[in-house]
This record gives sequence, C-alpha cells and structure tokens, in this order.
Amino acid sequence: METKAIVAMTDKYLMNTYSRIPLAPIRGKGARLWDAEGKEYLDFVAGLAVNSTGHSHPKVVEAICKQASELVHVSNLYHIEPQARLASMLAEHSGLDRAFFCNSGGEANEAAFKLARRYMKEILGRSSFEIITAQRSFHGRTLATVTATAQTQYQQGFEPLPIGFSYVPFNDIDALKAKVSEKTCAVMLEPVQGEGGVYPADPAYLSAVRQFCNDRQLLLIFDEVQTGIGRTGELFAYQRYGVKPDIVTLAKGLASGVPIGALLATEEVSKGFCPGKHASTFGGNFLACAAGLATLHVILNDGVLESVREVGEYLMQGLLKLSASTGVITEVRGAGLMIGIELVDERGPAVVAACRDRGLLINCVHNTVLRLLPPLIITKSDVDEALGILAGVLMES
Repeated sequence: METKAIVAMTDKYLMNTYSRIPLAPIRGKGARLWDAEGKEYLDFVAGLAVNSTGHSHPKVVEAICKQASELVHVSNLYHIEPQARLASMLAEHSGLDRAFFCNSGGEANEAAFKLARRYMKEILGRSSFEIITAQRSFHGRTLATVTATAQTQYQQGFEPLPIGFSYVPFNDIDALKAKVSEKTCAVMLEPVQGEGGVYPADPAYLSAVRQFCNDRQLLLIFDEVQTGIGRTGELFAYQRYGVKPDIVTLAKGLASGVPIGALLATEEVSKGFCPGKHASTFGGNFLACAAGLATLHVILNDGVLESVREVGEYLMQGLLKLSASTGVITEVRGAGLMIGIELVDERGPAVVAACRDRGLLINCVHNTVLRLLPPLIITKSDVDEALGILAGVLMES
C-alpha cells in the first residue's frame, strides 16, 4: 500500500488517540527506516526508546523466529523456561532479586503501586498507601499511572482520579521531606525524566532520597521504563548514581519492540505478593521473553553499553557546538543516548517536520524540547549525519 492509502485507512478505522505524522514505515534495518515509497530515514526516535538494538537485529530476529516456531504462549499456571532465564538474568545484573513480567510500562508501574501498598499492609502492618511522585513525571496511561503522572495535560477529562498520589518538585529533597506523612508508603522517581523534557536527577538528590526513605521506612521505586536497558550507558540508570531502589520498573527497551514490561524488587519487598494477588495473562510469555533474552545478550555482550557512553558523549559534544553556533538552543541535557535539546521558543514541531523531510526522525515534547532517543547501536557516522541535518534545519528555522 502507498502512504496515502495507509493514512486514509488509519483515519477511517482507528480511534483518534494519536497526532500521527504522515509517515508509514514498512521496513527497518539498524538505525534506518524506509517508508512505503522507499524513502530512507535515519531513526533517532527508535519507537520512543523501544528499538534498543535497532530495527531487525539479526540475533533478536533469529531468537523470535526460533521461539515462534516452537511455542508462543502458555498460561502462567505453568513454568516457562525463557521467563525464568530472563528473570535470572535481570536479577543478576540489577542487584535485585525477583521479577514479575507484564506487557507494558504502564502495567509494570501498576504492579509497583500494588506491591508497595500490599507490602506495607501485609508485611509491615502499616495502613500507608500514598505514593509521592515528581512534577513533570510520566508513569503511564492507566487511571492510576496517569494520576501518578504529575502533568495535568494527561489527566484532564478523566476525573475523578484515584486517590493515593501526591507530587513534589523534582530534585528538591526538602520539598519531599515536607510532603511525607503517615499515609506515605513509597516515593517513585524517574532517574532521568523523559516525557517531562529529559531532566536528569541530581546525584546528591537521589542519594538523599534513598537515605530519607531508609530513615522513614519508605519504599523507593525507580521508573526505568524509558531509562532502563542501556539507554543511559549503564544497564540501569540508577547504576550511574550508585543508588539502589527497592523496586524498579522496565519496559521499552527490554525486548527490542516485542511488548513486555517487568517489575524487579528485593527479596524482602517481593513478599508483598503471593499467589492470586497479582497476575498477567500474556506477561512473560515465551515469545516476549525470548526477545528479551536476545536483547540483553546483545547489549551485555556486544559492547553496546560502552558504545552508548562513547557515542552519547560524542553526540552531546556535537549538540553543544550546535548550540553555540545556532543561537536557538538554550540547553542540552541528558545521559547516554537520551538527550533533550531545549529551544528558545515553541518551534519544536516545525523542526521535527523539517528534519523528517530531510530524512532524520526526531521527537519533540512540550513544543520546546527536541528529544533524541536513537537505537543504542548507532555509530559516530550516524551522529555526524544527524547533526548535519539538524544544523541545517536550525539555521533556517
């Protein structure tokens, strides 16, 4: 089908939940996408941080095809070998002890809320239930996770929202301490806020939050749906900070595009769940876990983390030079291959469109922040190409 036909069918039959751009990719390889007319794009969106190993990585494709030819799904009433192996691998490399698998980041965060509340009630015997999150955060689209998301633009029209969430400014330990009450059971933070505009946490702040949670017997939850699985140059972003959470949530980059979500927790906190208290029909199925295992093997064994650090720094330095030469960038921030470019005004969508016309796919949040989330396997040559296109667009914008 041609792009126009795909767009027309989308407009006719799909609910209007996305502001879709007029692009219909049909093939991908590495950091490249091709549309229905054969035009090539350098992809610095990567499915919004999902395609961690790039498009159609041969090792991931092989694992998916092999598993699909044998078994795709059985109930979690049975033991599933790839699920056990993936849980073991995540536990080994996270410093946490047990995993629960689901299908998305929103589901992983829902599981974290339930685990935190139930641990407090059933294990510690406390009636605490409230979870504190940070302003500008993003935690999902379900009613509970959209309530945890401290951005009113995502909440409007869905009132009344569930109780049990409150908000504080990011990177402000005093505000957090002032907000905690006898109702508080946990603090949930993104080590780098993604949808909020790519704001990294201050190292001293995360350390202070960890110590405060220890002192007050609160759980510390890190939402690593976007930052996890190598995006920042470490397998988990919290490893950059040397701060270990009680619970961490994962999804986007874990299976190179196959839907999966994961909740990891310490042995102690995992006691909050027992049979019948939480479940997922499709979570941790053979296919998703086979893709997750292949993805982790690539990231851990093929030099990807080292490359993310090196190429990420190369990209950051190039953007800083671009900032100095164009005069339309106020700040460049981020970690690894998760970078936000703050613009002087709301020209972001126009810049995204112009870059797309020239063969570069990037993202924009809040109209003012260009967001770069390329596959973790990009090269310095890819960066040079992207910087050249972006420079030309910014010079003309």
